[in-house]
Amino acid sequence: MSAEVLPPLTTGRLQDEFGLLRDGLVVHCYQLTGSYPDAEDAVQETYLRAVRGLAGFEGRSSVKTWLYRIATNTCITALTHRSRRVLPAGLGAPATDPGVHVYSDESIAWLGPLPDAVLSRADEPGEVVVLRESVRLALIAALQYLPVRQRAALLLREVLSWSAAEIAETLDVSVPAVKSLLQRARRRLDELDLEGERLESPDLELERVLLDRYITAFEAGDSAAIRQVIHDDFSLEAVPHPVWFQGVHVCIPFLERNFSSRNGNVRMLPTRANGQPAMAGYRRDDDGVLRAECLWVLTLVDGRFSRATKFEDPDLVTAAGFPVQYSETFPVDRS
Repeated sequence: MSAEVLPPLTTGRLQDEFGLLRDGLVVHCYQLTGSYPDAEDAVQETYLRAVRGLAGFEGRSSVKTWLYRIATNTCITALTHRSRRVLPAGLGAPATDPGVHVYSDESIAWLGPLPDAVLSRADEPGEVVVLRESVRLALIAALQYLPVRQRAALLLREVLSWSAAEIAETLDVSVPAVKSLLQRARRRLDELDLEGERLESPDLELERVLLDRYITAFEAGDSAAIRQVIHDDFSLEAVPHPVWFQGVHVCIPFLERNFSSRNGNVRMLPTRANGQPAMAGYRRDDDGVLRAECLWVLTLVDGRFSRATKFEDPDLVTAAGFPVQYSETFPVDRS
């Protein structure tokens, strides 16, 4: 029996396939780059490269595999001469003085979050749970320690379940070379010891309750109430500030020093990012309007929060599906 002859890949069919796969490609590129804006740029470049290479598509793989192959190599090219992205905790020891001067440093390549709004649209619904686990903030930060080709091989194998032969074709290396890349990547992640950062399957009801308590306390500047929902070794970070804090003996006094400006000037909306509980933050400006300011990502372990990471970028609020200006009537979907 002769092999099935597939219809040629037309521009129209490519547009349709790309539209269905786009958000999954964004997730993949985010896992590689550690930056949502960079991932968006890489996916746009992926589409342009696919259009230019349309005539060369021979149908030996699915369009999905072909596009992920292009996206992977687009990211590898973009990352070749870039520094790894970091969170404040990746720069050194935490500050021990809650009164220390906190400053911004935009020269650092900062890691960014990924709103779950992107995850919920990615590929088949059954893959969303896997994707949430594969984009948790600690893992994305750890992946940055891997050389980019190790990172790509690991993601193609562990997240997309590609064979060694498929990865070898994508990276233009031999199958034994792929196996070596995977061994080194797994060994390096073991050395980073992510065991303490592993998240349990989310108990969404518990998550909602704890997040509501945290938000209520945060908006009110109630440090005692915050203390009830965080671990003793709670960590507090804010991008783009290199200074970070760990331990309630430092974090709580630091928060108290900054609570004096609350008085209704801060509002939070519950959401999710990186498969974790999160908050979209608003702050009142000089005109009295509450405007988007930041996205907080929280890590929940054993019934309490172990880490809160703030990303001071209003574009992340809108990427999470919220308006630029705060509204008391804005519907909140925490599913």
